[in-house]
Amino acid sequence: RLQGDWSSDVCSSDLIHFDLGSGDGRTVIAAAKRGANATGVEFNPDMVALSNRSAKREGVADKARFINGDIFKTDFSKADVLTLYLLPSLNLKLRPTILDMKPGTRVVSHAFTMGEWDADQTESVEGRTAYLWIVPAKVEGNWQIEGAGSLTLKQNFQKIDGTLGGKPAKVTLRGDAITISADGKDYTGKVDGA
Repeated sequence: RLQGDWSSDVCSSDLIHFDLGSGDGRTVIAAAKRGANATGVEFNPDMVALSNRSAKREGVADKARFINGDIFKTDFSKADVLTLYLLPSLNLKLRPTILDMKPGTRVVSHAFTMGEWDADQTESVEGRTAYLWIVPAKVEGNWQIEGAGSLTLKQNFQKIDGTLGGKPAKVTLRGDAITISADGKDYTGKVDGA
């Protein structure tokens, strides 16, 4: 279990969780037990049937549902938390879709990375590794900050290089929260649309 961002609102009844490649359903059932509305997507119909039986036995059939389907054809865009236990090639194939999700969505992968998209947090427990990414807002381009001038940002996933008024700026982006430090001044904001 990752600390911090993963657990911050995991008990919220309006939290939407999707598990892609849900297998026997244990991650979905665990999320449902913590109050999330959880959905597993699994291509193997026998595993979906097993997952449904397990959810019923654990008393969370009303909060845990399982779809026999293709992870590449399923709409999981409303997820607040997305969990994956997929091979790296599948993670990479999903990455563009994940990056189009709402900023701040938490993505947790068991064992496998997202290529050159560095994780925001990595935890290892008992020889197993989990990776956490926070989907970053799209901020690359030219912006105007009232009283400070032109802000130019170049983006590589959650890593941002920038200048403000022609001077180097330190930019931190976490989901849709942005902080810009330049010329002895700090600016904070929330990215909303364009």
